Amino acid sequence: MPASRTTGTTRTTRKTLRRGVAAAAALPLLIGALASCGYGSQADDKGGEKANAAADGRKLSASEVRIGYFPNLTHATALVGLQEGLIQKELGGTAVKPQTFNAGPSEIEALNGGSLDIGFIGPSPSINAYVKSKGSNLRIISGSASGGVKLVVNPDRIKTLDDLKGKKIATPQKGNTQDVAFLNWISEKGWTVDPESGKGDVSVVRTDNKVTPDAFKQGSIDGAWVPEPTASKLVSDGGAVLLDETALWPDKKFVITNIIVSQKFLKQHPDVVEAVLAGTVKTNEWINANPDRAKASANAKLAADSGKALDAKVIDPAWPSIRITDDPLASTLKTQSEWAVKAKLIEQPDLAGIYDLTLLNKVLKAAGKPEVSDAGLGAK
Repeated sequence: MPASRTTGTTRTTRKTLRRGVAAAAALPLLIGALASCGYGSQADDKGGEKANAAADGRKLSASEVRIGYFPNLTHATALVGLQEGLIQKELGGTAVKPQTFNAGPSEIEALNGGSLDIGFIGPSPSINAYVKSKGSNLRIISGSASGGVKLVVNPDRIKTLDDLKGKKIATPQKGNTQDVAFLNWISEKGWTVDPESGKGDVSVVRTDNKVTPDAFKQGSIDGAWVPEPTASKLVSDGGAVLLDETALWPDKKFVITNIIVSQKFLKQHPDVVEAVLAGTVKTNEWINANPDRAKASANAKLAADSGKALDAKVIDPAWPSIRITDDPLASTLKTQSEWAVKAKLIEQPDLAGIYDLTLLNKVLKAAGKPEVSDAGLGAK
């Protein structure tokens, strides 16, 4: 080999070695810089454990949080917050472990059993669980949604509200939020129904929302008092909306979905609960600012959870009827509990302490939003 080529090769090798040494020396600095910029879920703390860095760089006290919800449009905060990563972003390295449920009792059972930390759920299951545990198992920490409940009927059989007498009307479950509302409406009409059997001047047929559309098409029920998207599914099958429950409430607002937390988890991990609430508040703001994009996001999450997205003829009319809100609308929960007592489904409950809105109001204040009320039912 010529001397000139040998010399050139040697110089190239030396330059490569120097670059390699420099890069190796810089690598720890680069890793440290990344860790200090908030990529903390990959950074070891002094004890050798991975840090659970929140969006602001804080290390959170739990490595994961288990969040439950229903694959329903009335749980849009959960659907969109998870789909868009808005809740996870606030939690940083604390992983979200989502779980879906089809009914309130099973979600409450998971919360009581310690396999669930935070849940999206209706007011009636929240009330029942709180009362049965004598106030020891949960707290309502935020609102999530209002509205989205309709009375849909077969227009060939029922043309006016008075025509409901003698007909079969479905509700999702005995004592659930819609069942209580319908029983109260019936009593205000001066009609009577046995709350246990559902028999009376109107036959109240407790039917799972997944079964109701088929029962409606087959003619075994004449209508249903149900939440979205079941209501719009019935309309797409030829039903007609006879009443929107929103019309029955002052200011046209009533709670349909709360956010609850295990009292044990709230006590042990308030920082994680606060981060989740920061995520839900930002999610709700994004939903209200981007309704069409949010609708598509919710439908994408429904498709991921159930394997099938909602048809446009179902989701398009359903979506606008649901009002997304941070406010738990606590006074309406109190009213719903009074209806359940009136229907003899529960005894007079002591709801003192069912709400703890401390962290929510902290998050709202930091975001420049007005604080919300617990209607005198807050934790002391």
